[in-house]
Amino acid sequence: MLTNIAYIKVQVINMGVIGFNFTKMIVEKKEGTSKGKISISNNVNISSVEELDIKTGIKDQTGLKFGFEFLSKYDPNIGKIQINGEVVHLGNADEAKKIVAEWKKNKKLSPDVAENVMNTILSKCHVEALILSRDINLPPPVQLPKITSKK
Repeated sequence: MLTNIAYIKVQVINMGVIGFNFTKMIVEKKEGTSKGKISISNNVNISSVEELDIKTGIKDQTGLKFGFEFLSKYDPNIGKIQINGEVVHLGNADEAKKIVAEWKKNKKLSPDVAENVMNTILSKCHVEALILSRDINLPPPVQLPKITSKK
């Protein structure tokens, strides 16, 4: 039993994303319909990075809050989906300070942190954008699987 407790503690120390929150959703469908090919581009931007004081009971851990904007643009301009939110990441306090300092200096994230945060954003936002597009009758912003018959 004591071994399991130590194992759980190690898992908590190496944790990544621990929270996700949508803060704003704008879904717009323009009047009229477009005939022909519709192109949809999805883009994610990190807009802010800041430290969070999270009480975990472990001294050398701190939280980071990443603000983001997810945007699905339709071409021709028949509508748009914009989703803003926050991702909370838990990690080493020294690393968190380095991440915030690098963000303030260059507006860049290290590849391992960026990959973890961006994959979380994309997985949550693509699902939400799919639901929102259905609700206002826009084409889905992600390719859905289709079955075709052989002729």
